[in-house]
Amino acid sequence: MRILKYMFICIFVFASCKTKKYTMGTAVVAKEMAAKKIARKHISNNFNKKTIDAKFKANFNNGKINQNISVYMKIEKDKVIWLKGTKFISVFKAKITPTSVQFYSPLKKQYFDGDFAMLEELLGTEINFNQLQNLLLGQAMLNIKEEKQLVEIVNNSYILKPEVQSILFDAFFDIHPGHFKLNSQSIVNSAKEQRLDIFYPSYTMVDEVVFPKEIKIKAKDGKKFTQIDFDLKSVEFNTAINTSFSIPNGYKRIEL
Repeated sequence: MRILKYMFICIFVFASCKTKKYTMGTAVVAKEMAAKKIARKHISNNFNKKTIDAKFKANFNNGKINQNISVYMKIEKDKVIWLKGTKFISVFKAKITPTSVQFYSPLKKQYFDGDFAMLEELLGTEINFNQLQNLLLGQAMLNIKEEKQLVEIVNNSYILKPEVQSILFDAFFDIHPGHFKLNSQSIVNSAKEQRLDIFYPSYTMVDEVVFPKEIKIKAKDGKKFTQIDFDLKSVEFNTAINTSFSIPNGYKRIEL
């Protein structure tokens, strides 16, 4: 269904750090460090601004459809993720809160109004608002301080994984040794042949905030795959944003 394609794009479209403290480049060397300390540095570098107003170029590819789209994202931290996709005209709008997922497509004259069950179905793994927000900000989707972690240095990066993996899935976090944001994170459910990989090839420094410049998402469910690439075009923090959302009259509700 074409509307699900637009929803999948909008879901994934999208820590303050001092330039003197964190290194953006690749020259920094990953030194031996305890897993607990690495986790603490990663969490302390979480995004701490109140709002985000960003624009991305996104590419969606599932083997059948390969399409570019512009995505506008507004976030009121911990409260609202608002998204709008355009390709000459508006193709979707979405609003995600800690308790609800809403979106509509002017192209299909359809809308969805529900909870995170739809996102969980698309991703093949459970997800909540905070996890989605972290995904967009280059932070670990899971709480890496909640359970004891193991660490090893691979290709000059810190690889963290729980000492005891969940019975439902395995999780891995690749952390940059300079700014301690993620290089990548993966959630793997081998029993169901499901895998979600999120890569962060590069970051940019804006107002002393390390923010993802690129996000590449690869989702695999059996033989099906979806890849979504995001390239940041502009971003501002702590500006006045409008996250109002209203589903137009006459649209058909999508039941899942």
